[in-house]
Amino acid sequence: MQISVDVLESRADPYTFGFNQGIRLQSMPVFNKHRKRCKKSIRSYTTDLQEYTDWIKQIKPDLLDELRGLSDAIGWKTEDVIHEYGGFQSSWVKSGCSAMMPPGQYVRNYDYHPKTYDGRFVLYQPNSGYAHIGFAQRVIGRMDGMNSEGLGVGYHFVNRLRPEKGFICTTVTRLILETCKDVDEATALLSSLPHRFAFNYSLADASGRSVVIETSSKGVHVHDETLRICSNHFFSVEKEHENRNFLTETKERYEKLQQQYQEDLSPLQAFTRINHLDFGIAKTDYKNSAGTIHSAVYDLRHLKVYAGIGTDAKPVVINFKQWLSGTPVYYSKLKGVIPEIEGAEHLEVQT
Repeated sequence: MQISVDVLESRADPYTFGFNQGIRLQSMPVFNKHRKRCKKSIRSYTTDLQEYTDWIKQIKPDLLDELRGLSDAIGWKTEDVIHEYGGFQSSWVKSGCSAMMPPGQYVRNYDYHPKTYDGRFVLYQPNSGYAHIGFAQRVIGRMDGMNSEGLGVGYHFVNRLRPEKGFICTTVTRLILETCKDVDEATALLSSLPHRFAFNYSLADASGRSVVIETSSKGVHVHDETLRICSNHFFSVEKEHENRNFLTETKERYEKLQQQYQEDLSPLQAFTRINHLDFGIAKTDYKNSAGTIHSAVYDLRHLKVYAGIGTDAKPVVINFKQWLSGTPVYYSKLKGVIPEIEGAEHLEVQT
């Protein structure tokens, strides 16, 4: 089936940005899934609104304005919007993702089941904080992306056993993109936040540095920059006991990443290696939340993105540097092909 991802761009103030996202969200088929999910999630967990607000005010206070705009647009109470989209105390389902960080690049696959995939690729230049480009999830969150300083970031699910109070990965990624200029600042932020579940975060910046950070409610471990690939398990002795019991697939994928990693890969070469099935990294097991939905190479020095949907894709190149200077994006959608699968209807291209 052919699927598409909407390309959205905005230079509006946070409230207007949130409001406009809400208006557009209501016309998207995925919003029906959000409404059903919200009814279930309200019964399954609670969000401490005061604690969430206190944290966001410290880190990125105008994100609250974006949430208020979203609330006004979709007609939900602000507390319900924060509960569903704020990314604090939220639920999460297992996913599998791969990353390589050649110097000056951030290369990533997002592997998951398409049923809850937002289908939005966003360019946003806020009033304050760094502009960023990347794939959105849960409206305000980001799955991966790059900011105007040349910092790239993405997350890798490890375990959801014994979750505690804290932020989920999509909101953490958004906060990093808008408030951190390099891996040092991102490391400091990740080390200071409470984390809901166990996740790896892989990061790289324009200087050529990279880092993998293991996070969970039990603490944070930072690997030095010699680790330039990442999959879905903790590597450190300190945190390996937090891994899931079944690690065969993530370790096999890690070995494939090691085999395909080279420091001198061009962006197109890197995209091909992580996205094309011949190289053994991209996956098609969508039914088990392990199918490659998108691949992206973020060129951190030239501020370009090579993005493709599905496997064996031909990437679209988006010049973020030109967009920051005022040039509009000439793509309204990113299109690709995945196997027919129940739950992906909201992404299907209508003919």
